[in-house]
Amino acid sequence: MSAPNDLTQDSATPTSALLASQEPQTPFEYVGAALRRIRSGEIGALPIILGLVIIGIIFQSLNQNFLTPRNLVNITIQMAGYATIAYGMVFILLLGEIDLSAGYVSAVGGVMTAILLRDSLTNPALSWMDWWSVIPIALAVTTAIGFLHGTLITTFQLPSFIVTLAGLLAWNGVVLMIVGDGGTVNIQNPVVRNLASEVLPPIWSWIVIFAFVALLTVMEFGTASARRKAGLRPKPTQIILAQTVIMGVVGAFLAYLFNINRALGPTAPPQQGMPVIAVIMLVFLIVLTYLAERTRFGRYIYAVGGNKEAARRAGIRVERIRVLGFMVSGFMAGVGGIVLASRLKSVATDTGGGNLLLYVIAAAVIGGTSLFGGRGKVYSAILGALVVSSVENGMGLLNVSSGVKFVVTGLVLLAAVVIDAISRRSQQRSGLR
Repeated sequence: MSAPNDLTQDSATPTSALLASQEPQTPFEYVGAALRRIRSGEIGALPIILGLVIIGIIFQSLNQNFLTPRNLVNITIQMAGYATIAYGMVFILLLGEIDLSAGYVSAVGGVMTAILLRDSLTNPALSWMDWWSVIPIALAVTTAIGFLHGTLITTFQLPSFIVTLAGLLAWNGVVLMIVGDGGTVNIQNPVVRNLASEVLPPIWSWIVIFAFVALLTVMEFGTASARRKAGLRPKPTQIILAQTVIMGVVGAFLAYLFNINRALGPTAPPQQGMPVIAVIMLVFLIVLTYLAERTRFGRYIYAVGGNKEAARRAGIRVERIRVLGFMVSGFMAGVGGIVLASRLKSVATDTGGGNLLLYVIAAAVIGGTSLFGGRGKVYSAILGALVVSSVENGMGLLNVSSGVKFVVTGLVLLAAVVIDAISRRSQQRSGLR
């Protein structure tokens, strides 16, 4: 008579790894699996977080103004241009490609915006133009440039390094021709001019941070639900709630930081609130994270970067995905160019040059996006831009020469690439990749 009971007991117990993988995962199992992945080389954002802590300690000990609310907000504004361009660079690196033209493509976007806004004030035929029409035109042009690069690369099977290097030279020349002999074009439109300096009322700092945390939490629950429907083990609800609490605490600190009066003196008008440019960064972070992680296009980006031939055999239109990736890069380069132009209140013949390309690529790689393709997150751009801008800002407070800045930034980039290579080899040895 015990046979039926035994049969029932046996049928309730998973008898295969597949069935076991579909069982609910406890928080302790999730944390244990995460620790095993870390020991196997999948270290995620841990190096960047540790690096930010070290940077903060070093520069604060050398200059007491580094961690003041005013300087931290300055770093946020300083990193905005790098981060927005680096968002697009992440998609390129995920494909296993490179875009050396991103700096001057961003310059095309910024210069076009400034020129068209200037001409709308002097040319009656362009008087209908304002910021709401000029910005889409500039972004359409930079997106078309990305389409051109991607089409050349895929049609003739050319290395992206060569095509975008040619683009670097060509678009530099275009910027010189557009700006002309004047040398500098000031941005007179108040909306674009104040984009990088405008702040929201203090109450909006709390609203924006709350909405950002809420959206990320909804996305996490959506991902868990999708994995559950696919028969995969979702992230435990307790872990998602714990992440929400941590993000809420960090967000509350940031809102408090933004709302502190940053005026230079007691008689100066109060300067407090969240910079508008920070809101723009968060909006693009949400949208592009959703695009990369919750859409078919995003999954195809990772698949093509991980193994292009396998993706092709799986029925993915590889060349189309590569072109679309370069279009995303072109669009975000245009956004970054407008942000940088707003920060400087003008554009010039040297716009897009200097250390911009170095900082953009460094931001994406330092943040954790692999140069080998197929591995990385959109948020890595904002983390890497924070590191790059913190180092640049800290050395500026110390009046360090430009040569030393380049050396230090190069060493930080080299360290990030070495960590990525070591992590990749560790994962290969452990069977994770």
